[in-house]
Amino acid sequence: MTMRDLIPWGRNQQTTPSRYREDSDPFMTLHREMNRLFDDVFRGFDMAPLGGMSRMTGWPQVEVVDNDKDVRISAELPGLEDEDVEVLMGDGVLTIRGEKKSEIEDKERAFSERHYGLFERRIPLAWDVEEDKIDASFRNGVLTVTLPKAAGSPPGVKRIPINRAGDETKH
Repeated sequence: MTMRDLIPWGRNQQTTPSRYREDSDPFMTLHREMNRLFDDVFRGFDMAPLGGMSRMTGWPQVEVVDNDKDVRISAELPGLEDEDVEVLMGDGVLTIRGEKKSEIEDKERAFSERHYGLFERRIPLAWDVEEDKIDASFRNGVLTVTLPKAAGSPPGVKRIPINRAGDETKH
């Protein structure tokens, strides 16, 4: 058997369009199905396979507004109601989580680019806030959380000196 026998087309033969060749090739069909399966598996994570961009990265998408007296975080949650969402605050991290449920049965769905299921977004805060005065409201698919800043607690930035090699001081 020569190398030419392994190639399904040659220089002198008319080539068929690639879509017809792929449909009859079991390896291309397997390749397509494996790609689809991996895409489906990684869709639920905040990453896409092999460094691609995922539509779910950072969902829900947020906007942070910082002024002198408070921090306001708004999250877009289209198709959800306030009872579908939970807001938690602890250890300097604001957590927004919930579940987006499908409106129809899977057997009725022919195709969908919408995402359903559990979600969670954790937002670390650089400010000390008055946790007992945090307010959350939900209107037109937008969750707005207002976090009043604690008095006299600007976010501290500390400069760390860098020691040169050989200049380490012994403590």
